[in-house]
Order: sequence, then structure tokens, then C-alpha cells
Amino acid sequence: MKPKSDGKSLLDALGGNFSFKTLPSGDLDKSKVVCKLCKKEFAYYRSSSSLRYHLNAKHGAARTVVAPSRARRPGRPRQPSLDRMPGFRAEMRLKIEDTSEEESCYTFVNINPPGPMSTPNPQLSISQQRIICSHLRGVRLNLLYKASVHGFTAEDFHEQCDNLAPTVSVGYNASGYVFGGYTRRPFCQSGEYVNDDQAFLFTFSGAKLCTFPPSNAAYAVKMDSNSGPYFGEALVLLDENKPIVYSDPRGGYYPFNPVKMHGNDLDLTECEVYQLEETTELKKPWRTVIWESKKRMELMESIETYEPTTSSVSHAQILLIGPVGAGKSSFFNSVKSVFRGYVTNQAISSTTSLTTQFRSFPVWAGRGKNPLPIILCDTMGLEESTGAGLDVDDISSIILQDHRPAQANPSAPLDSDAHKDKIHCVVYVIDSCKISTMTPQLEEKMVAIRKKVNLMGIPQLVLLTKIDEACPLVKEDLRNVYKSGYIKDLMQEVSSRLGMPMSCVVPVKNYSEELELDMNSDILLLSAITQMLRFINDYFYEVEFQE
Repeated sequence: MKPKSDGKSLLDALGGNFSFKTLPSGDLDKSKVVCKLCKKEFAYYRSSSSLRYHLNAKHGAARTVVAPSRARRPGRPRQPSLDRMPGFRAEMRLKIEDTSEEESCYTFVNINPPGPMSTPNPQLSISQQRIICSHLRGVRLNLLYKASVHGFTAEDFHEQCDNLAPTVSVGYNASGYVFGGYTRRPFCQSGEYVNDDQAFLFTFSGAKLCTFPPSNAAYAVKMDSNSGPYFGEALVLLDENKPIVYSDPRGGYYPFNPVKMHGNDLDLTECEVYQLEETTELKKPWRTVIWESKKRMELMESIETYEPTTSSVSHAQILLIGPVGAGKSSFFNSVKSVFRGYVTNQAISSTTSLTTQFRSFPVWAGRGKNPLPIILCDTMGLEESTGAGLDVDDISSIILQDHRPAQANPSAPLDSDAHKDKIHCVVYVIDSCKISTMTPQLEEKMVAIRKKVNLMGIPQLVLLTKIDEACPLVKEDLRNVYKSGYIKDLMQEVSSRLGMPMSCVVPVKNYSEELELDMNSDILLLSAITQMLRFINDYFYEVEFQE
């Protein structure tokens, strides 16, 4: 009988770059190994595949690695070689001839300068990643495990994912379904169920994420050593070390429709696990904001004393456009509250469109004071269906306030008196929590409106609402709005999707639940109005120049 290896020979085959972990007592813990190059610790299962992967991926294959190949186990999908893994730098693979047909040795020689390598490319699309991140609020996805790279076994999965949380596990099949589960509990191999009242299964239906919570949170996730991600007894990826899915919604763990979940196609073409990372806090704000009561008063005074640069216009008219529930009416209420000195609610806010026609709201500076030189205008909410909500064809008459016939050329210049009745700035109000789930139909409608408004020469901005709900860092302190990498990403996304510069995207937090005013919320709201007035002045200068 061949003597059992103590594992040292496998470590020696890796160029002496790994050693068993030394305990404080001086004994060796042969269940763990340590990389001598970076001191990272790994669980050791008498297999060198993941150690070789780490050496070549993280240390640029800077050292020669000699590794015997193994005959592929029956039924196990062949894994791609390191030099064919997505994102890896080119490497030259030199074969050293051997007389044995069963085994051969390979030397990996790095022909590029040493340096960090990229991680495997995720199969989860950018839009799907954004949808998941939007659902979980203020997180990023970091790919931990990819079965086609690391291996389609439970051992490979646990080696990459154990003790890391929270995670999103994703399965893919040849029928095109993308499905999986989320848990905030770290994976391990205890064999026990763990309680997770925030866990859920999911599947994508186009751009929509369909989620299924557990029936009993006490049995939400099972820590099984012989399988991959294991959700109750309902859905298991890499079931019993095979690239297949175990699916049984009848057991009462997670109620779901298997046809909707994965199309009853239980063969996995890929399996990935992502760790969720909290919102990145930038070292310094990328926009300058003075969070002081003095600045708040200065902004209020500049708005109260604003005078349009065109003599025929006594006040600036600002049109708010946005999907149902984005916060148009809430923005008006919030601005009015700032100048009233208390939270008010004149325009009723709702998750359904209560505005059925064009309405104008003057804003008063306070009791006994004059109205502000701005009027906020509201209309029906945007809806994705054709003929529902505000229509693209309605824009011209709304902006021009029916001043001239509908068949007139909207890009033709107006006489000077016409400016006093028309809209001077169009503001798109968008819920920051729903940017990633915005349907293509709704996006197309907003882009069509933007292009039409652009032909008229009217300035346009984007108001990004509910930023505190989208990002935990901002919810903790509103002053972190320009230090949140996640909010900046959202602003860049909406800028790209609507085709507007980042300088035209302004984040705000409307008053919704509060009973008292907050200085930081006021400053963001007043700054947004100030930016609108600056754009309007530029528009008036341009009109005067053309005339």
C-alpha cells in the first residue's frame, strides 16, 4: 500500500512558497497553510490547486511553479488552465517531457513584469449587478468564487467563500436563467442551519429582480460541506459536488415557482459567489459644500433677492418632470418648508401620481413677506406605457404655456414678452433607489423629452432624490453625500443614461417623515435651487444675445 502523504510534498511542489501554520505552542497546524510572500492564510484540504491559483494570480507567477497534472475525475467538468482564465496576463507554458503517459510536469514562466493580476471576469452583467446593489442599498459586489475558474466542487467553493459575508450566490443555466440567493451569514461547514431573517432567493425577469423570502428564517441557510450555497432545503447550487441544482419549493423553506426561478433546467453552466462590500467612503468630498447655518442663510437670501436678467420676466418658472413617486411634490413641499420655517405639505406626496394636470406653485418667503421670484411647476408623473402619464408630445405646449400654435417650430425664437409665460428650466426628478431598475421604455421616454427640450434651448438638470435611503453612509450623516462613492456612481449612471453632464446632476433629501427642519437637508435643497437659477440666468443671457 502506498504510504499516505503528510502534505509536505505538495507544498514543496509549489516552490517553497507555502508552509504549514505555526501555532503559539510551536506545533504545526496542518489544516492551514500560510503564503510566505504575503502572509495570507488558507484552509488546507491536501490539494494544491487553489494555492497554485493564488501564487500565479496574486504574485504574478514571479517564481517558477512546478505542478504535476492530474487525470480528470469522471463526471467533473474540466477547468480552464491558468493561462486561459479570463483577465489573466499571457504566460508561456513550457512542457517538460516525461516518460509517463499518466503524469507530466509543467513549468509556468512569467514573460511579463511582476505585478498584480486582475480577478476573473464576472458573468453577472453590469446592469444585473446594479439591480442587486440597488435592492440591497449602498453596496458593491466583489467576486469571490467562479466555478469555471476555481472548480465545480464544494471544496473549491468553501475554500474561496468560507467565513466571508454577506454574499450573493448566482447560478446560470443553458436556458438563460440567472438565479440564486442572498445571505448575511458567512458560509462554513458545520452541517447546521443558521437563522437569517434577511436571506432571500431571487431570479431575474428581464430588468426586474424577483425575490422570495424564507418561510422560516431559522432554516434559511444550511452550512453543508458537500455542496455549494445551500438555502434551506429549497435551492442548492453545486449539489453534492456536481454542477447541478437541487430545487424543491414544496418543503416550506422558500416558496417559489421553479419554472419562473430556473425554467426547470437544473444543469449549471456557471456558478458565482459575490461578497457585498459596504459603500466606499472617499477620502475627501468631490464637491465642496459648506455645512454651516451662515451658509444656509446666505443661500436663502440669494434666492429671495434673485432678479431675472431679462426685464420682461418677473419670476423664473421651473418645471419638474419625473416618474410616479420620484418626489416632485415632495421637493416643492421641502423648498416651501425651508422658507416657511417648519415642515409643510401643501402638495400631497404619494407613490401614485396624484397630479393629473399642470399646476404651478408659487413659494412665499414667509409670513408677511413677498413671494419668491421662482415658481415650481408640476405635471403628471412619467410612466413607461405609451399613452399613460405625461406624453412626449405634451412637452412643447407645457413649456410654451400654449403661447403659440402647436404646429409652430419649437426651436424658433420667441418675442421678448413670450419669455415671461414659458418654462425657463426643466428638472428631471429621479429616485436614486430606482435608477438601476429604470425600464428601457421609461428611459427612452425621458431621453426623448430631454432631446425635445434641448431643441428649445431650455436648460435642464437632474434632481436625485432619496439619497439617504439609497446609501447607509449618507443616512448616517447627510454631509457624507459627496464622500459616498456609491452616490457618485449613481450620479454618473444617471448622467450617462440621460446623456447629461455630471454638473447637471444634483442630489437632495426631501422632507418626508420629519416634523422639524434639518440644516443639512436645507443646504442641499437651497443649493439645488441656486444651481437652477444659475442655469436660468445663462439661458436669459443667451436669449438676449440672439435678440
